[in-house]
Amino acid sequence: MPMNLRGRNFLRELDFTPAEISYLLDLSRKLKDDKKVGIRHRLLDGKNVALIFEKPSTRTRCAFTVACVDEGAHPEYLGKNDLQFGKKESVKDSARVLGRMFDAIQFRGFSHRTVEELARWAGVPVWNGLTDLWHPTQMLADFQTVIEEFGHLNGLGFAYVGDGRNNVARSLLVGGAKMGMDMRIVSPKDLFPEKDLADTVKKIAAETGGKITITDKIAAGVKHAKVLYTDVWVSMGEEAEWNSRLKKLRPFQVNQQMVDMTDENDMIFLHCLPAFHNHDTELTKTEGALEVSEEVFEGPHSRVFDEAENRVHTIKAVMVSTLGA
Repeated sequence: MPMNLRGRNFLRELDFTPAEISYLLDLSRKLKDDKKVGIRHRLLDGKNVALIFEKPSTRTRCAFTVACVDEGAHPEYLGKNDLQFGKKESVKDSARVLGRMFDAIQFRGFSHRTVEELARWAGVPVWNGLTDLWHPTQMLADFQTVIEEFGHLNGLGFAYVGDGRNNVARSLLVGGAKMGMDMRIVSPKDLFPEKDLADTVKKIAAETGGKITITDKIAAGVKHAKVLYTDVWVSMGEEAEWNSRLKKLRPFQVNQQMVDMTDENDMIFLHCLPAFHNHDTELTKTEGALEVSEEVFEGPHSRVFDEAENRVHTIKAVMVSTLGA
């Protein structure tokens, strides 16, 4: 069903209805299919997009850049040294300057308050590429990957295992409730989502027919899950918690034993990347695999690179629907 999202910001899942999320997912699949057969719409021809990155990223930067170029827009990368929010210029003033020069703004950074301030004052669509609280473009890519595998979201068992408070977990929890999924957060109790958010998503799930489970019991949490999902245990800016977080979360590593616990032969594994699954990074030379084992990451259930590719198509859907003609 056609839907008018023109001029809307995309900051968090709570701001969008299930029908609007479904529309974005449907549009992303169409745009992906069209690109695969060589159809180019150039729906953003002549547009200029500011890509603000307080936090560096491979997938988010590349996905926004490719999505812009595919649709005829010009992406302008602005790193942490190009803008100094709150130091030499306020976010409010920066937003009003950028809004006069660009047709839309993407922000990937630390505080969600910053992207909200940009959206309040820019006067053009603002898209959240990641903040400390939410990662909505990642949620769309994850759900598109699930739909490609199973054909639907409604009622599907989806277990996020690890740090239940982080931005990806929060976005998946809200998105899953909105889409009527059987959504589980499996984590240590002190890493459960905050009570206010848990209460909110349970109310949403009651309206959509979804189910919300938040538990520290691994076997029960992953039983009959069609999707096992994890993320890094220590996010950017939390490095001081490295040792305590690793000790706390090692029992929650997604490994073959956990895959077997799902009792679902056709289950899939997802990870937003980057992943610590072997000894091949500076951070894991001594520790080895962390949140996911090499066996699972490289195994037949893994769909992580399909998921990474889908960042382009779902981001393109957000851009086209909120900025396009």
